[in-house]
This record gives sequence, C-alpha cells and structure tokens, in this order.
Amino acid sequence: MDNRQLLIDVLTFNVKPATIKESIDNNGKVLVQGVIQRANALNQNKRIYPKPILMREVKKYMELVRERRSLGELDHPESSVINLANVSHLITELYWQGDDLIGTVEILPTPSGNILKSLFESGVKVGISSRGLGSVRDVGNGNVEVQEDFEILCWDMVSNPSTQGSFMHTITENVIRNNENKNNKIDKINNIILNIFENLNYDCGNQCKWNNIKD
Repeated sequence: MDNRQLLIDVLTFNVKPATIKESIDNNGKVLVQGVIQRANALNQNKRIYPKPILMREVKKYMELVRERRSLGELDHPESSVINLANVSHLITELYWQGDDLIGTVEILPTPSGNILKSLFESGVKVGISSRGLGSVRDVGNGNVEVQEDFEILCWDMVSNPSTQGSFMHTITENVIRNNENKNNKIDKINNIILNIFENLNYDCGNQCKWNNIKD
C-alpha cells in the first residue's frame, strides 16, 4: 500500500506583458524561463527538499522532457494523474544554478495554454507549482523534510503564488533590451541629422532619416 501523500509547493512565475509576444521563437513557440524548484531551503509550507533527492528526481524526469511528455496543467487537481484536457504547458529544459532548479516552459496552443498566455499578457502574477508524491519527516519547529520515497509528477500553473523571490522571464528579454538600445541610437542620429539640415535651412523631410543603421 502506498502511504505517500501529495506534496504541492508553489513559486512565483512572473512574465512581463510587454515582452510575452517577443518570446515567440522561430517555430512559433512561446517560451518562458525561471526558477521552478528550490532545494535545501525552507519554503512557506515549512517543507524542505534535500538537493540529492531533487537531483535524482530531475534526472528521472529528464526522460519525459526528451520525449515531450513533461506536461503540466493550468491549476492542478488534488490528484496524482495529469488531466490531458487541462494541459497548458510543457517543460522543455531543466538545469541547476546552485540550489535553484531552472526550467524552460513552452506554453502550448491548447485551450488552457491560450488562457495562460492571456493571463501573462494581462500582467497577472501566476504561480508554478510542483506536484509530487512522498512522505515527510518532522525536523522540529513545525518544519518537515521530504524523504527518499519522493517522486516528482509535474509542474502546474496555479493562481496562488505562495513563495516570494523567484521570477520567470521571457528568454529573449536580453535581445529585446538590445533592440531598444539600437532604436534609441537610431533616434539620436536622426535628431542630429535633422538639426544640421535645419541650421542650413534645408527641408529634407523623411529622407534625412537613417532607418538601416547597423551596430
């Protein structure tokens, strides 16, 4: 008999509305990235996930990632079964930065995925929630530690971000910032050129604008 309980923990999953559309890659996929799990840290549910256990489970979960079966739901049920009718996203990459597990998430063009994308575009702060099965051990002061029988099931998107300090971002954010800097550079050059011709009393209209400046 399986005596493990359903373990659920949430991190804030925040995507900037102004950049969500810019996160679409060449294949038309919407990708966002950020911390999806934290090891060796007491979370707001007073639960600690030892890193060796999480590393073991992430290694096993990578098989699902490679096979594109690493699905998650929009709002999760109190169940260990993933409901395909409610799937909104797919985990496409996992890697560690210290004790933080970083994930790349592809928002799927499903009914729930379209809702999730609209929420991000509207600036709604959404939580990413790990769903797993396991037992815990009391370590004092009301805190518990996840035990060796833990099994990760999936990561869902939920409406209750309970843990602060972790924020998601579109993976092309740096590219967008570079484009903004480039546009500012072009505007400055255009203004300088127009000022020169104005001082010469020469009306050049839009022909004076350089629209193809390259870095």
